[in-house]
Amino acid sequence: MNLREVALSPVPPTAKWSFITRRVAREDIAALDASVQYATSGDLALCRILEINQHKKIQLASGRYSLSYPEDLVVVCVGDRYAPDQFEGHAEVHPEQADLLAAGGVIGSMRAAHGRMAKPTQLKPLGLLKDAEGEVINIARYSLPPAQIPDHVTVIAVFGASMNAGKTTAAVSLAHGLGRAGYSVAGAKITGTGAFGDLNAFEDAGIPALDFTDAGMASTYRMPDRRIEQGFETLVGTAAARGAEIVVVEVADGVFQKETAALLAGSVLSDRLDGILFAAPDALSVVGGVEVLQRYGHWPFAISGMVTCSPLASREAGMATGIPLVSREELCDPERAAQLARPVLRGGAMLKEKTAA
Repeated sequence: MNLREVALSPVPPTAKWSFITRRVAREDIAALDASVQYATSGDLALCRILEINQHKKIQLASGRYSLSYPEDLVVVCVGDRYAPDQFEGHAEVHPEQADLLAAGGVIGSMRAAHGRMAKPTQLKPLGLLKDAEGEVINIARYSLPPAQIPDHVTVIAVFGASMNAGKTTAAVSLAHGLGRAGYSVAGAKITGTGAFGDLNAFEDAGIPALDFTDAGMASTYRMPDRRIEQGFETLVGTAAARGAEIVVVEVADGVFQKETAALLAGSVLSDRLDGILFAAPDALSVVGGVEVLQRYGHWPFAISGMVTCSPLASREAGMATGIPLVSREELCDPERAAQLARPVLRGGAMLKEKTAA
């Protein structure tokens, strides 16, 4: 396909639309802008896959994976990424080449990689998507409208010691258990890099969920703190407007990550939290993580994550901190989930004990 053909048909019907584009109104697209070097985080781009490396599949807007092939056309989003176990990358695109930083459809320039990573899958940017007025399309235009968090809604956050500590499993399991206990529960992932895994996990558990891409961000890495706070308010406020009594909020990566640390240090999020569930991979991470949370004035009501796969590690962590350690199975149990959450629940009459159906 040559550039003239692309200009006549900005996005061919064979193009694969990545997960991050799922809110985009495709009828808004009228042309391509070849000036990809001026792209900013959130701008949409049409690319051709040149070389398949680390990411061999792309997550589609439809919610499934698609195996990638050389010469595939994909609609993706310029963005940053912070993933200690994978890539760090910035929202910078060269006209001749871009790196696929995440399977959800984030492209940019790789800055650092974990030692076990292959080099990023390579793409050729064909152009930024523009509307009929000639404006480059950014996913921020498709964000949910701003929303406020009502006073009666309980917000429980799940923080972790690191990437792959078991945060999503803990968040989803707690939400599932509380739902079985009779509460109206929603999930929200407020930081990270756009991908469908966490949303699918909540939905598999019967819990409606939103994430920061619904708030108009491809990634929250290197986003202004206030922008992340606004996203948090919009996601939780929207969930409340849809009927949620409790919103379980997952915060990506570890407590040392820049944006996470800023949220803990003092923010709309830290001021509005009713409780924290902490996820960690081992006993030492539990102790260190709890100390960090205490430094910011927070104390988790329970510990979960990969550490609970080991009875010995759980025993060590419990003895060192005095905080209960709860497995996935316990969090999914309605009686145990309600028992853990009961001290932090808001809402007056809503606080009456609820029983599983």
